[in-house]
Amino acid sequence: MNAVRFLPSQIGGRQSIPIHYTGSPLMLLWEDLGLVYRHLFSVRGIIMPWNVFKQDPFDELFFSFRNIVALITHMVLMFLQSVFLLSVPFLLIFPTWSSLLYIAGFLILNAFICTVVLNRGTTKLDSDPDIPVDPRFHSEAWVYLNGVSIGRDWLQANVDRLSLTFGRRVIGVHNPTAGILFDLVQCLVQRNFQYATQDVRDAYNLMKDMLLDENNKKVVFILHSQGGIEGGLIVDWLLDEIPQDRMEQLEVYTFGNAANHFNNPYKSLGKLQSAESSRVIDKPGEPKDASTASSKKTKAIGYIEHYANQGDFVSQFGVINFAKFENRFMGRVFESPGSGHLLNQHYLHDMFPLNADRTRAMDESEFMDMEVHVEDTASGGARESMENSWAGAGGAGSGATSEYAIMRNLTAFTSATGEALPKRVMKVKDFSRLWQYRNGGSPKD
Repeated sequence: MNAVRFLPSQIGGRQSIPIHYTGSPLMLLWEDLGLVYRHLFSVRGIIMPWNVFKQDPFDELFFSFRNIVALITHMVLMFLQSVFLLSVPFLLIFPTWSSLLYIAGFLILNAFICTVVLNRGTTKLDSDPDIPVDPRFHSEAWVYLNGVSIGRDWLQANVDRLSLTFGRRVIGVHNPTAGILFDLVQCLVQRNFQYATQDVRDAYNLMKDMLLDENNKKVVFILHSQGGIEGGLIVDWLLDEIPQDRMEQLEVYTFGNAANHFNNPYKSLGKLQSAESSRVIDKPGEPKDASTASSKKTKAIGYIEHYANQGDFVSQFGVINFAKFENRFMGRVFESPGSGHLLNQHYLHDMFPLNADRTRAMDESEFMDMEVHVEDTASGGARESMENSWAGAGGAGSGATSEYAIMRNLTAFTSATGEALPKRVMKVKDFSRLWQYRNGGSPKD
């Protein structure tokens, strides 16, 4: 039976080596090119599987006029961009003025196609107002930042699907596409040179306003793909400026995260020292402490979760690689045995499936019912205990109503006669906080 690899969050704190992403940008770029080469075998996993018989209208590859136009446009752009990139070295034999004219002409043509056909000037979108939203959640703000290849239509489908799944209004900040190949180039520049594009600045301003609005008791930031890189930059800026009592209202959830770091420092030196002296997981899979203090009580950001498909090239290039090393990639990681990179088509469709009428999320999910296998090969220093991971999810999935009950599930117990008592198999839904939000639910803090 397939199991989901679960990597508890890094504890963080003092480090004996420099943080990876603060190294030389050129060296980081060189390492990234090597990483791309090593994972080229999984490029096909960006759009596969593509099962036309199990699609719904929210899926990016669903057969509709707008989706077909977007797919054809991306194929044309990929061909043109491939020819352009391959031709660049040959420009050395031409006069400088003609080479510059050729480059400028192609970039203008590329921008024109993307702006007119795919992006259409969109900077921000709201989810469909016809999707029911419970008035109880007017004190919550949900923001989504998309990844590569997403034009206006796919962004609208993303925010509508998120709104329907979680029963909240969702605001989408558009990270406009420049075509898949140029988007990937932009990813390399953004994460290695810390380059902030206009959509990063727009999303930062929105998140800052949301967090400083005292009417918002909770701010949820959902990131996908390249949005994980941009979201990581935004989180760094927010940590610089936003008061701690407001930052703890923030929750971050990512899918197919392409970032190379994710920060979440401790609120105080005392909490850091307490975490360092406590008995936590030095090797993932070996819970040593019964403490169930959630990260919201100790860390600047309340909760961070990352969802990744093993067969997703972008996840292999991002979160799956970097979360296993001591480079400040905070948050729990759920590594699904599945494939595919598109948010609706491959992540939400499999992890948060809709009912037959497509009016709400189902109460059961094959992914959420999978057994959790704690990653035992990852480095990265000490990690939170399984008990803390469970507490961070609110514990709603386990059915346990007390700390003793969850400890009974996670820890081997011995009966009065000396007979070992079996542990209950822990599932993804026991540790997924985001799962508790479906259909207007709310996890415990």
